[in-house]
Amino acid sequence: MPSLFHHEPSPTAPHIDHVHPHAAMPGGEVALHGRNLGAPNASTDALPSANIGDTPARTTFSRSSQAILRIPEGSISGDVVLHRNGEASNPVQLRVAVPMAENLHPVANPAVDLDGNVYATLSGSRGQQMPVSIFKIERDFQLRPFVRDLLNPTGLAFDPDGYLYTSSRAEGTIYRVSPGGAVSTYAEGLGLATGIAFDRDGNLFVGDRSGTIFKIGKPDSMGASGEIFVFATLEPSFVAYHLAFNDAGDLLVTGPTTSSNQAIHSIDRDGNITVFYQGLGRAQGMAFDVDGNLFVAASLHGQRGIVRVTPTREATLAVSGPNLIGLAFLEDGNATLATRDALFHIALDIEGRRLI
Repeated sequence: MPSLFHHEPSPTAPHIDHVHPHAAMPGGEVALHGRNLGAPNASTDALPSANIGDTPARTTFSRSSQAILRIPEGSISGDVVLHRNGEASNPVQLRVAVPMAENLHPVANPAVDLDGNVYATLSGSRGQQMPVSIFKIERDFQLRPFVRDLLNPTGLAFDPDGYLYTSSRAEGTIYRVSPGGAVSTYAEGLGLATGIAFDRDGNLFVGDRSGTIFKIGKPDSMGASGEIFVFATLEPSFVAYHLAFNDAGDLLVTGPTTSSNQAIHSIDRDGNITVFYQGLGRAQGMAFDVDGNLFVAASLHGQRGIVRVTPTREATLAVSGPNLIGLAFLEDGNATLATRDALFHIALDIEGRRLI
């Protein structure tokens, strides 16, 4: 027997089929797709309202089949419900990033150690000495100073022994930092050194934003760097180079320019350069998942966020949000997202490719 309390939805009630993308930062926008999502008379009626969980959210555009929802500050992950003409839609889940650490200045991806602690820079403008250079964000989101007195730390990467490496774009220097925070000089004379990444053999690659990708041979038993030589040459970037390796051992490189049709380049082990994907705006930090999908902080079709590029070169927006410059995957399907002044935490149900 049907329940006495079951009611079929009104034929005029809004219905959400899906949300794109499924995840967003505060300040980002997502599109609700479905039916009856617009005002009955767009010329006279107000836009429909919405909630994300208990938080009111504003629609910035609506028509019958689509509504654009702006994610307000203070939102957390929850069900989106659209309200129109006194009727509510079905709930659809949306993942929302929450603040993890503030008052930072990342200029590249955060780094993650084997214990799940996250590291980010307080880089400052070029030539500006900040009181703390690198912070450690523990798993409980406690923010602790880790390194002081480094000028303009930029790229971050861990080696298999738990040492953190950082570039200085002011000095063209790579520093090696012990797990206890002791700093030593690893390599010098690398131009405007920005993004860094290790390959599977322990060689360190450094992006000089004036157009050179350097390769530094793996360290010896005393921690001294190996031979340094030019691995490839690309177009200069006015911001930074960002580097990431895929499972095949190819080096992926972004170097933001003023173009909205920017390419991600792929460099094979022999230094041959090809275009991996073209069509992004100001592409920056990158990370791979275990399925070979590339995630990059960039604009796609004018919308900023984290873009997913599949191995077959199909691009979609995975996370919507302003000011994103990088990301790193954490355990249990989570990720940390870096803006120009903060880190955010978000559950994406994506397993990242291990970097250590």
